[in-house]
Amino acid sequence: MHMMTGATGNAGAIVVREFARQHVPIRVLARNPAASPWLRELPGIEVVTGDMRVPESLGAALDGVDKVLMISSPRDDMVGTQCRFIDAAQAAGVGHIVKLSGKESGTTFDPQAFRGTRWHLAIERYLEESGLAWTHLRPSQFMQFYLPGSLTGVDARRGALVMPIGDSRLSPVDIEDIARVAVAMMGADGTAGRAYDMTGPDALSMAEVAELITAASGRPYRYEPVTAERKRALHAAEGLGPDVLDLLDEIYAGRRNSPDSRVDLSAHRAFGVEPTTFAQFARRHAADFAAVVSAA
Repeated sequence: MHMMTGATGNAGAIVVREFARQHVPIRVLARNPAASPWLRELPGIEVVTGDMRVPESLGAALDGVDKVLMISSPRDDMVGTQCRFIDAAQAAGVGHIVKLSGKESGTTFDPQAFRGTRWHLAIERYLEESGLAWTHLRPSQFMQFYLPGSLTGVDARRGALVMPIGDSRLSPVDIEDIARVAVAMMGADGTAGRAYDMTGPDALSMAEVAELITAASGRPYRYEPVTAERKRALHAAEGLGPDVLDLLDEIYAGRRNSPDSRVDLSAHRAFGVEPTTFAQFARRHAADFAAVVSAA
């Protein structure tokens, strides 16, 4: 029996839908299943109650599970949450954990300067030292972050991509690509003890991203470079708390200080997934980019 956690988060929801789309059965851990009734409507998805942060809640959920795809929110004490879950999985006899981790695409990005990548590295080390078989899937920034209404996305009311990273290039990856790789990885042999980096197929400046959104949506978008202080003020006006603002400050600084990005399609190739370009992603979400702008 295979299991995944984090199915109600932004990335996890896309992943669990991919399991259902491919008719690959999987058990899904949910803290409050009643709050996500859509999970039970997906074919082949078994929903069980449990909280990654509370090991004593996981006994029945982990019964008979031999492999887990581990995902959790970066806002809920990710290191403590995932390390406690690793301990509970080991105690329950789980043999293999695939961790959805993360790695920035910037060629000179310092992972120790950003708490998100530091957290992922700490969990990776803990998992590697646990005695369990492990696999790390390390995607770069998500293309979905550019959608209107997302945490770091565009200001669709003004048709602007407002970012404090200057002319730096990023190689964002579509979460749907990550989902297809994750489903294939969970069913594959020979992945234990390996880390798979994953980016999108193009290293793009924010001006190029804005041009691609414009071309797909038919609505004018522009890149508006701003200072770190201005971006923090905009996020604060959105209601984000100090901890999240500090986290975003760190990642923006890291991207600003790493102007070039690598492209790594080795995970796509290893699991037979065709990489989604940002142009394809923008066309798929053209209505999302166009609707808010036209209504403004």
